[in-house]
Amino acid sequence: MDFLRWLFEAQIPVGGSALVLREVLGNIFGLASALGGMRRKVWAWPVGIVGNILLLTVFLGNVFGAAAPATLWGQAARQIMFIGVAVYGWSRWQQSKQASTEGRAIIPGWAGNKVRIALIGAMIAGTAALTPLFDALGSYPPVWADAWTFMGSLLATYGMAKGWTEFWLIWVAVDIVGVPLLFSAGYYASAVMYLFYGFFTLAGFFVWWRADKREHGNNTASVVPAAVGAAP
Repeated sequence: MDFLRWLFEAQIPVGGSALVLREVLGNIFGLASALGGMRRKVWAWPVGIVGNILLLTVFLGNVFGAAAPATLWGQAARQIMFIGVAVYGWSRWQQSKQASTEGRAIIPGWAGNKVRIALIGAMIAGTAALTPLFDALGSYPPVWADAWTFMGSLLATYGMAKGWTEFWLIWVAVDIVGVPLLFSAGYYASAVMYLFYGFFTLAGFFVWWRADKREHGNNTASVVPAAVGAAP
């Protein structure tokens, strides 16, 4: 109990303000998960879940009695979403690794034009539908930005689980909106991490792109057929 009390109350002094320790730790776990995802390691999923749980308590703000800058319902809700999709991705990658003769968790592939159009449509429609909901819950303005980051995070995480190389570009779209939102809401640790993610996700995109060309150039069959081409 003493450890939990310390964890919920601990802050890191920075200049004339302070960062919530849980926010910093949550983003460190998130970065480790992203690195694992780039390398297509199964452990990326459980590591990410730990970070999601920590960040959930941060973005709920005063719900946990913490001295958080503002309550961001979209950011909090997406941590719950992350956990659910991560369980799916963890299971899928683990099954792929067990079925692979070379122990690969996933082989990257392109989603295809139809899926890309569906992803763009879902991003726009989901943002429009969630904005009034988050607004009614009292999310920090601009509320559409909170909804955008939620939808983009959902689609990007699902895309990673399916093995779609495009999922990295969805993260770029999330970061473009998410960084200004987090800075304005006072979540500086998360904002800086999102800014770093913006460059990291571009690097991840090219890593998966090269892996896709290498694997399919060698006529290597996908461990899970649905994960490549028309169907992370």
